[in-house]
Amino acid sequence: MLLLQFLLLACAGARASTLGACNPPAALSVAERDRLLQFGALVRQTLADAGTEAALVSRSGLDLSRFGQRYSHAGVSLRHGPEAPWSVRQLYFACDEQRPRLYDQGLSAFVLGTDDAALGYVSVLLLPAPAAAALAQAALDDRGALQLLGGRYSANAYPYSTRYQNCNQWVMELLASAWGDLAPGPDERARAQHWLRGQGYQPTEFEVGSRWLMALGPLFIRWIHADDHPASDLDALRFSVSMPASIEAFVQARLPQARRIEFCHTAYAMVVHPGWTPIASGCAPVAGDTYVGFD
Repeated sequence: MLLLQFLLLACAGARASTLGACNPPAALSVAERDRLLQFGALVRQTLADAGTEAALVSRSGLDLSRFGQRYSHAGVSLRHGPEAPWSVRQLYFACDEQRPRLYDQGLSAFVLGTDDAALGYVSVLLLPAPAAAALAQAALDDRGALQLLGGRYSANAYPYSTRYQNCNQWVMELLASAWGDLAPGPDERARAQHWLRGQGYQPTEFEVGSRWLMALGPLFIRWIHADDHPASDLDALRFSVSMPASIEAFVQARLPQARRIEFCHTAYAMVVHPGWTPIASGCAPVAGDTYVGFD
């Protein structure tokens, strides 16, 4: 079971699933698709009303609850996105090419990438205007964004190595490029990681709990690697990985004025939860939340 849970670290974009030999996602019913489209529209309208140029968005996907993680995949939602207003620029793993790519995806399609059509979560970070403008500029700079794209994908990529990259690590390095005023260049990933280390960025730690898993997992699972992680972490049976939770913690510490809004849906309704405290498990509304029924 733990081995299967570790597979869930992989980033899945709308055009590719990085798990199960890139199996296509399960088909949605008409009712499920309609609910998820309404959910995406609620998130999109909230972003439009916020008046920002860019926001960080994360969604739930495959179940990482065993590791205390609600969100697995993050991207940058852009007011003037190339695909449509508030489309999400993100890293995804191209199954046919067996390599990471950048992908612009409409916000509703981003939401449709969840693995559970009956219960899903989205987290949005609304940034102060200067930080949002700098992030939008960096994200929309195709040349700079691509220079931050690693050549090899690893679901559990170590954040302070350029050997591999996962979807959330690309977002972190994009933040470094935007907010660290890094000039584009061939060593931009290394300079971005140097800046992040200097800013005290702390990735998420996953306790593997099994020496045989640490040794055998990378041998049999093409999206899991250990050769980029420091020996001290491997000896401690842990992987340090960029995840949406560590992205949000970094932003909260660096930009206390940033605002967080969490959204969730069940098969019956949607809930909007402002603030940095997590929304209640099971998408149960509490005082201060907004409850929105489906049409």
